[in-house]
Amino acid sequence: MEKGIGIAGIGGRMGRLLVEEVAAAGAKLVGGIDRPGVAAPAGVVLFADIAALAAACDVVLEFTHASTAIPHARVLAAAGTAWVLGTTGLAPADEAAVAEAAKSTVVVHAANFSPGVNLVLALAERMGAALPAEQYDAEIMEMHHRQKVDAPSGTAVAMGRAVAKGRGVNLEELTESGRDGHTGARRTGVIGFAAMRGGQVVGEHTLLFAGATEHIALTHRAFDRRAYASGAVRAALWTEGRKPGLYSMMDVLGMG
Repeated sequence: MEKGIGIAGIGGRMGRLLVEEVAAAGAKLVGGIDRPGVAAPAGVVLFADIAALAAACDVVLEFTHASTAIPHARVLAAAGTAWVLGTTGLAPADEAAVAEAAKSTVVVHAANFSPGVNLVLALAERMGAALPAEQYDAEIMEMHHRQKVDAPSGTAVAMGRAVAKGRGVNLEELTESGRDGHTGARRTGVIGFAAMRGGQVVGEHTLLFAGATEHIALTHRAFDRRAYASGAVRAALWTEGRKPGLYSMMDVLGMG
């Protein structure tokens, strides 16, 4: 990469890991941005805003807050700067802005950049296709640290979408979560979600297919956020020379 990599949210927990992983990959770190009052890691250039960062680098890595998705999408699209986006909790309008940006630049958007999680998602789709909704109830359980602000997690939603895709249905029409009180019997075909928060759990996800005569569980546990950071840097390097478009980590891994 001629210019190098920029990081949005560079002073945060993920941002600091990304700094380390960019160095480990032998890539050039241009600098980053963060909220006012948040210090950048030592020796790292802090830019005034996303526009300045976009102009200075080839690709921006971002794990921040959903509220930045729309303004950042517009700026990065205008600059033609590639964007590796791992922010979760995006609303439909945010996702639309990301898709619009991908018409002008390379965007790699994933709920999770861990290679292991993406293999799990591929399996989830195949299992959804092989295990009929009339015979196997799909439930997704996840647990994260107490500071996480969105639920269910982006990875849990991605699991649900994979199952729904395998079954040829729309997840938004079949999501069932937050059961409480007298809920009645479980509806056939719905995809259930349960979110737990506590301690400093990096991320645990289990997809359960529950049939009358057997249960099949698919579980992924993350013990270090570095798995996400190294995957995101891999995606950033992958963007070089790509045509504008909306890509996923599956594409980066050659599974798209």
